[in-house]
Amino acid sequence: MSSATAMVAAEEVASGHAPGRTAALAVTAVGVATPAGLDPVELARAVLAGRQGSADTEGLGDEALPPRGARVVPELQNAFAEHIGRKGNRHLDRTTRLGLLACQFALEGHTGPVGPRTGVVLGTSTGSIRSSSEYSMETLRQDRPYLVNPSLFPNTVMNCAAGQIAIRHGLKGVNATLAGGHLAGVQALRYARNALRQGHADRLLVGGVEEYCAQSAWGWHRSGALGIDAPVGEGAAFLMIEPAAAVHAAGRRGLARILACETAFAGGRGLGDALAAVIGAALVRSGKDPAEVQAVSLGSTGQRGLELVEQRAVRAALGGRLPQRVIRVKDTVGECFSSGGALQIAALLGAWQDQGAAAAGETAVVTAVSQEGQVGCVVLDTNELGTGELGAGGLGAGGLGD
Repeated sequence: MSSATAMVAAEEVASGHAPGRTAALAVTAVGVATPAGLDPVELARAVLAGRQGSADTEGLGDEALPPRGARVVPELQNAFAEHIGRKGNRHLDRTTRLGLLACQFALEGHTGPVGPRTGVVLGTSTGSIRSSSEYSMETLRQDRPYLVNPSLFPNTVMNCAAGQIAIRHGLKGVNATLAGGHLAGVQALRYARNALRQGHADRLLVGGVEEYCAQSAWGWHRSGALGIDAPVGEGAAFLMIEPAAAVHAAGRRGLARILACETAFAGGRGLGDALAAVIGAALVRSGKDPAEVQAVSLGSTGQRGLELVEQRAVRAALGGRLPQRVIRVKDTVGECFSSGGALQIAALLGAWQDQGAAAAGETAVVTAVSQEGQVGCVVLDTNELGTGELGAGGLGAGGLGD
């Protein structure tokens, strides 16, 4: 469904014509690589406790960094060597390493089959900003373009990380990279839902990745888009997504169900009105009442002009209230741009897993807003496959969380 179609669906909610329900998806595993750790439960605990992720930028290069907080995955090289290995990885950039690490953890936590019809859907902004910038600079610094190191070129391609993930793990199914910025997480889930519904894959690793580098840090700092105390961060998160009916038929359980994922363009309306309408459309498509929503994972934390708009829209969509549990993942991991949506969901899943049976039956919304006018919402619940139970496995994090 296009953004325009989603907006029509949202308007139908306001007029009393509900959009049709779609088949639920099951989240059967999740893997993360974040400044707060390599485990979704660890991430969730840090977020809910208000703890900040690692700010150690040592080893990221010699470029000067802006006078703004940073949130960086600590000791990435060591973690990568431990869980992925060293062979054949010398030319991989930080974006690809983050993506490979998070996918490795998700696959470790996945209890079902991983066959040839398993694919990858990655949400990004422009791929690795650092790799593209450095390669462009090399073309200017060297005497002639053909003296540029050719081994650096693959990292400049936007779908490099998704390709490397598929090669490393032998995933021969759908392989797609979507450039969606702040909406990348929601858009990747929508793409995955359509691919699964149309039979193009049996299961998909869906997520986002964004690296911290001097180029992006300076870009955010000079843009004025972030609050003065908002840090720039990095991270990766991937979910294993499968049709809920297939998981149920195989006698397996997952971590949660994805009931709806909607996007829209605000157009002539305000961002807040557009987001409230999209949340309403997603809830109707999910068969959920606003009063059932017990948690929200916000995406605009730290963004000037958007943070309050997002909160007001959530209140408007949920009958004038914010849910009891409000997750602000960017307070811990910083502004992660295109990986923010996937990290929002991963933190929510980690919180549910940490709660165990106490989280059974909980419904949550995950929201996203961009300065360009895009809005989005994902609705999840823990009534996994209609059993009313939270799945017992599926958190892959270097051997933690099962």
